[in-house]
Amino acid sequence: MADLTKHYGEVVAVAGISLEIEAGEFFTMLGPSGSGKTTTLRMIAGFEDPSGGTVELAGEDVNRVPPYDRAVNTVFQDYALFPHMTVGENVAYGLRVAKVAKAERARRSEEALEMVRLPGYADRKPAELSGGQRQRVALARAIVNRPRVLLLDEPLGALDLKLREQMQVELKAIQGEVGITFVYVTHDQDEALTMSDRIAVFNQGRIEQVSPPVELYEHPATEFVAGFVGVSNLLERDGSRFTIRPEKIQLVDPGATANGLRTERGHIAGIAYAGMVTRYTVALDAGGELQLVRQNVEGTSSDAASEQGREVIVGWRPEHTVAVRGSSTTEEESP
Repeated sequence: MADLTKHYGEVVAVAGISLEIEAGEFFTMLGPSGSGKTTTLRMIAGFEDPSGGTVELAGEDVNRVPPYDRAVNTVFQDYALFPHMTVGENVAYGLRVAKVAKAERARRSEEALEMVRLPGYADRKPAELSGGQRQRVALARAIVNRPRVLLLDEPLGALDLKLREQMQVELKAIQGEVGITFVYVTHDQDEALTMSDRIAVFNQGRIEQVSPPVELYEHPATEFVAGFVGVSNLLERDGSRFTIRPEKIQLVDPGATANGLRTERGHIAGIAYAGMVTRYTVALDAGGELQLVRQNVEGTSSDAASEQGREVIVGWRPEHTVAVRGSSTTEEESP
């Protein structure tokens, strides 16, 4: 897609974005509500017409191609299964519309169900399935037509946390097996980091950064990306702004040597016990605050609580700090 825009009256939902998604890639569009990611997905699908710019699929401009003639399928959060049909009939529905022979429909339907780990479920009704199983049926129905691109709009949003985490792993594995390009929309940072080959971070209709998960997390380009993708500390020193992740910061014993660490003094202003880790907020003598985490290998909640107000030294390796700029929207608004 190139210079893609979408206006609703005077509201700019998508403000001139350009993206190139590779064949066979698991590509995620990540951002908060109202950032433009779902609108972009709907323009790729053909459900929304761009106000400007072009959408191309395999090098072909599809701006004037209706949704049913595009080589894409969409999986939604609500599954949209027909309750009166069996699982097999649901999966084969698109093939029936395309007038594929009955025997071929049955074969391809069962093949698709095997791909999503539901062999033998063809005769069941959607009401007999769990939420995770219904999501897999929706996925099977989408891939049975062998689209070039599968669009997924918050497909795991209705599942509970444990099932959602399980489905993230399954979905990535299925995508690798079928080899179809996945374009995935989510506001869940952990979900995006877990599954994606690359991630585009959306903010107010623009793209802040496009990177593989590790680069996105370890080297955020803007303050918005640093704050939205995980937790990050933003500090300003000597006219420069930089971020550092909480897990990179250490509590240094007063008598210990710095060993190449950059250190600052402060006191513990807040403590939150979170099971596996304890989260500390340290107010720095030089101004500002830092959040850091320590694994609870030996400590307890009472041990952590007793540290409130304690004078501390915090330290981090210089290579773990990342210089950042303001977001694209903030920069445009600046005089």
